[in-house]
Amino acid sequence: MNILRPIRQSDYPSLHDIAVESGIGFTSLPVNEELLKRKITSSVSSFSEQVTEPGNQSYLFVMEDSESGEVVGTSGIEATVGLDDAFYHYHLGKVVHASRELKVHNTVELLTLCNDYTGVSEICTLFLRESARKGPNGRLLSKFRFLFMIEHQSRFADTVIAEMRGVSDEHGASPFWNWLDEHFFSMDFPTADYLTGIGNKVFIAELMPKYPIYVNLLSPEAQAVIGQVHEKTKPALQLLETEGFSCRGYVDIFDGGPTVEANLQHIRTAQASRKLPVKVDTAKALSGELCFAINTHIEQFRGVATEIVVDQENQHAWISAQAAEALNLADGESIRFAPTKLRC
Repeated sequence: MNILRPIRQSDYPSLHDIAVESGIGFTSLPVNEELLKRKITSSVSSFSEQVTEPGNQSYLFVMEDSESGEVVGTSGIEATVGLDDAFYHYHLGKVVHASRELKVHNTVELLTLCNDYTGVSEICTLFLRESARKGPNGRLLSKFRFLFMIEHQSRFADTVIAEMRGVSDEHGASPFWNWLDEHFFSMDFPTADYLTGIGNKVFIAELMPKYPIYVNLLSPEAQAVIGQVHEKTKPALQLLETEGFSCRGYVDIFDGGPTVEANLQHIRTAQASRKLPVKVDTAKALSGELCFAINTHIEQFRGVATEIVVDQENQHAWISAQAAEALNLADGESIRFAPTKLRC
């Protein structure tokens, strides 16, 4: 059984291996020992804080194989973004150039640099190792965050975003960045991506064009990838879209990938979730529906995918002994859970 839990200091070697495997373009996990260890320390601190409103907390989770002890994936949540460091996006809008006398009416698209998402929560740092990409693991690694956030709403903002990886080739070259690089930066995409990942964002403010960019002035290759995702990111985008996330015209300033957003209360897994006390009975639970389930703790948080039977009359949930052990729960303690397959 794969178990989700908060990251520990001892998980650094596994997180480093995941950062290496994730490759160029995965900005939130640069291969940098100091930064990765700082991420772990920040997460450990965030889980231990008493929080009444969202701040600079950063929650990083890992998925662990309970039999081997191997860490096979990671997933994170930023309680807020942009409070300490500027959080940049391009917003894709339109401007009309018209002349009644000349009977000319042209609508052109503009990219405008902005910080509109300052203060919102972000789901991020999702990566599942190749060896674990089977069954419900990928969906569990993504969707459990919505259960955690709705259970601990005071820790998060109403708006939740996800930045999706944009188009780049096997060498890390981004068509969108190539155009910016040629005209403004003189720096390759992997370098810019790495500097952003380690928190060095000053160069963005110093070198990024200050005025809106007319999209039709970009190269055809750059125009074609605005709002598009990397081939490996398509399943993650589709999953978020089924949860109710959508793009409102905001794209990444480096690769042009879309940022999608949703209101926490309207995310389908959060809406469909229930909170009930548990009863442990393996025989009864095995006939139940496969669900994503979490305990209701913070520091001792655990999450799994497991069969659950709801006793409607007595209002409790039957779970197996294995699931109870994985979730660190005893009879009478509560879980929050949602079906792995949401009904339309």
